Amino acid sequence: MNAPSSLSPLKAALALALLLGLQPVTTDLYLPALPRLAIDLHAPMAAVQLTMSALLLSFGLAQLLMGPLADRFGRRPVLLGGLGLYALASVLAAVAPVIEALIAARALQGVGMAASVVCARAMVRDLYEPHEGAQVMSKAMSGLGLLAIASPTLGGLLTQLGGWRLAMVAVALAGVVVWGFVAWQVPETRRAPAASAPPALSVWRSAAQVIAHPTFRAWTALISATYGGLFVMLAGSSFVYIGPMGLSPWGYGLAMASASMAYLLGTFWCRRLLPRHGLTGSVQRGAVFTLAGGLGMLALGWLTPGQADVLPWVLVSQWLYSFGHGLHQPCGQAGAVGPFPHRAGVASALSGFTLALTAFLVGVWLGQAMDGSLKMLSCGLGFWAVVTSTLAWTMVQRHGNPLPAASSAPSTS
Repeated sequence: MNAPSSLSPLKAALALALLLGLQPVTTDLYLPALPRLAIDLHAPMAAVQLTMSALLLSFGLAQLLMGPLADRFGRRPVLLGGLGLYALASVLAAVAPVIEALIAARALQGVGMAASVVCARAMVRDLYEPHEGAQVMSKAMSGLGLLAIASPTLGGLLTQLGGWRLAMVAVALAGVVVWGFVAWQVPETRRAPAASAPPALSVWRSAAQVIAHPTFRAWTALISATYGGLFVMLAGSSFVYIGPMGLSPWGYGLAMASASMAYLLGTFWCRRLLPRHGLTGSVQRGAVFTLAGGLGMLALGWLTPGQADVLPWVLVSQWLYSFGHGLHQPCGQAGAVGPFPHRAGVASALSGFTLALTAFLVGVWLGQAMDGSLKMLSCGLGFWAVVTSTLAWTMVQRHGNPLPAASSAPSTS
């Protein structure tokens, strides 16, 4: 087995970008297909939203399993098994004959995606100290941003050419490519393998100690809130942009790609801020853009009578929010696992579960409240923008310094 040091910073950033990038590929590439999927499978709005919500609920729950497994057996075997499951589930989704089968396949996709994301976050803590990890994570998030730019654009093109099933085939191919890269290039990075599987009580104690740490709670709250707002746009915007605003699936893909470009620029600026302002100072500044984007969207939704004519300003608001998201995510993901060098898998799993649960609840709300209007979309984004900026300026400033936890050594109980 290769030593962790054999993974160079550049290769580590590439591996992280691919592993974390499965999440936007799984969601963003699929977004332009949602309206056509609803027509083809004769599915109501609530059922279509469930294809996203079920994915994220299983993604969140599976992380609670994948974290301890990655700490016990190592990152590499969990990655390979999870990515194989992801590719298989994507094929099943592409051939699903009814909406219920598609929902089940998407839930299975979420389980495989959980292995990818949990292990990626844990690998950052395996290889780097928190502030170094934030730098590498911001590079990885830049790569993720490129995937997020390409995904909705490609998804829109594939949907126009061959419908939603062709878009899902592309998702399956992405899973195969990432599996091959891990098998060929990614060594084991876990620091201290346990002699035997930890008893359930020990895992629960580890989880309780992670949850009790104020730094973990601060950063996890931040990344969950900022992703809540992003998920409002991911799951709800296609019905507004392709509906009342009159965009084609291809045009909608370009609109979402432009937001991903703003996110990418945010990750670049994050790398410039980190050496001077650290984790907490960087997100403090990012929250200005988050709040501006959310309140701008809220004003457009409530004060403008039309929709198609305000599209440029809607995009500007989305860009501002996405730019702020590009600062919050790399800092938050590194900060949440920072105090736990020996429990990175558990901390990553718990943080990821909270983020996914937030997105699931947003999806449930969208399924009930979304009426295709800009007003409802703006309410969701505005709410999460206020929550995110408040957390960045208060809780994160008080508790965000990721010093190692006093009890971070492996439990012997």
